[in-house]
Amino acid sequence: MGIQIDRSRMISTSIWEGGRICAMSRRNSVLGFRWVPALIMMGLIFMFSSLPNSNVPYFGQWDLLIKKGGHALGFGMLGLAYAYALPSRLSRGQRWFLSLFMVVLFALSDEFHQSFVEGRNSSLVDVLIDTTGAMIMLTLGLAYSSNSSSKSTS
Repeated sequence: MGIQIDRSRMISTSIWEGGRICAMSRRNSVLGFRWVPALIMMGLIFMFSSLPNSNVPYFGQWDLLIKKGGHALGFGMLGLAYAYALPSRLSRGQRWFLSLFMVVLFALSDEFHQSFVEGRNSSLVDVLIDTTGAMIMLTLGLAYSSNSSSKSTS
């Protein structure tokens, strides 16, 4: 009884790790790169959340809509980035729930972070808006993902 490894699906590359060269499958390195969009989105959200209130633009009568819409859009895109990064062996439903869970955790941490920024405050309403944006984007995105069972007519 041992672990069976399908070596036909692995293309080895060498990487430097802890002072020694290790083998890494190309498949695993590709999975690592799939997290880049999520890391970029998390960095952008953190950057915007770090702006003091005096540096946040005011959009007049559209201010609330633009700012809350930005929350929903940003965290919706983060949810899609998480879903993209998760392995395709997970079902769409599993990727949807796991992505949403990660979005909620990041939204909570973002609101906690904002509580330390000058002139900003944390709000569970923003977490709800972030979660709603992610739910909508994940539902639409995973319904039409390349891993879905939808048929293309082109």
